[in-house]
Amino acid sequence: RKKLKSTSKYIYQTLFLNGENSDIKICALGEEWNLHKIYLCQSGYFSSMFSGSWKESSMNVIELEIPDQNIDVQALQVAFGSLYRDDVLINPSRVVALLAAACMLQLDGLIQQCGETMKETITAQTVCGYYNSAGTYGLDSVKKKCLEWLLNNLMTHQSVGLFKELSINLMKQLISSSNLFVLQVEMDVYTALKKWMFLQLVPSWNGSFKQVLTEADAWFAERRREFGGDVAFLESAQGNAFLPVFAHLRLQYIISDLASARIVERDALLPSEWLSSVYKQQWFAMLRAEQDNDIGDGSILHFFVWGEAYFSAFKLLISVELSVPLGCLVSHPSTSRTLENWFNGTRGKCWVGDTSSVFSFMLRLASFDGSGKMICSRTTGYQILTLEKDQEHIVMNLDSRLLMFPLYICCNFLYTSPEKRADN
Repeated sequence: RKKLKSTSKYIYQTLFLNGENSDIKICALGEEWNLHKIYLCQSGYFSSMFSGSWKESSMNVIELEIPDQNIDVQALQVAFGSLYRDDVLINPSRVVALLAAACMLQLDGLIQQCGETMKETITAQTVCGYYNSAGTYGLDSVKKKCLEWLLNNLMTHQSVGLFKELSINLMKQLISSSNLFVLQVEMDVYTALKKWMFLQLVPSWNGSFKQVLTEADAWFAERRREFGGDVAFLESAQGNAFLPVFAHLRLQYIISDLASARIVERDALLPSEWLSSVYKQQWFAMLRAEQDNDIGDGSILHFFVWGEAYFSAFKLLISVELSVPLGCLVSHPSTSRTLENWFNGTRGKCWVGDTSSVFSFMLRLASFDGSGKMICSRTTGYQILTLEKDQEHIVMNLDSRLLMFPLYICCNFLYTSPEKRADN
């Protein structure tokens, strides 16, 4: 093994770095490499060139055109060198340039290694660049990994740089996904979108992220004064491109809170038709719950809990369509951690005449390291549960010895109204 290693080093040093016994010269980007056809044929690009009827097959000096601006001299140096050695050490800061060179030269092994490096080094600083590069060079697994990172960390790893890099199409994909880890309430998603839209429109702003909301509010207030209060910002020429993103906000869970509703009304970002429609929807939902024993159309709701290891138990109360008391009880016995979904039928009138209720839900738990990489996760998957009044149901049992804290707990609930169940 030692001899093979030294032989590999000798080949790399003597043939590649020193260019001894070279039978072809490759010129690109103002640099020259004295290489060997037998090694270059490992590349699909050069293998086709030398084996076909191309004029380059008989040439000793080849000028390479480099159409990809991501490729530089250093990337070509590493890519050519990979043909003369077994292992290549890839610097994450150089991986996109090297991937571009590897794709041009059709070096499948190096492409795969670049992809693995990218998946292992996704952070808030690299995720958007990796996502775009993965799309450009056809690395679907890297693109999927970046999307997963963003869904898990968008609400916890926000920064000026990240929000400037997130494209409209990518943000739309994130906000519309039911897999987005939402912190606290839907209003936090609205606030994040407001900050993001401001940084998209004013990319020259470079202050602290803590100042973004204040600056965004001031900037949008100035736009309101310009419009005279007659036009919602998203209906203006500047804001129209962002309409498809904001359209995926779950407004019913924003306007059910008075403080949040006032902020949304003050901002005047959203078209008035959107708000009037959801106000009407929620008003009828409340009337149905109070007078018709129905709870509404059953939209998805997200919420977030941050559990510390020393917590013995805590409860989270939420309401679907303003009137359904749902909860999540996290108990902590000595040997295991139990999550219980419970439904209290003593509040409101929504349970009168309907002693059982059907819910679709998904419970997800995850822990992340400092860079946002998921280190453990569990999920119930989407399930359908029928509960009687005041009934408890255990949905997941966990061994506390296997958990990593802090622990993120995200739940999606969908209530099926009695009226819709009858229709179906």
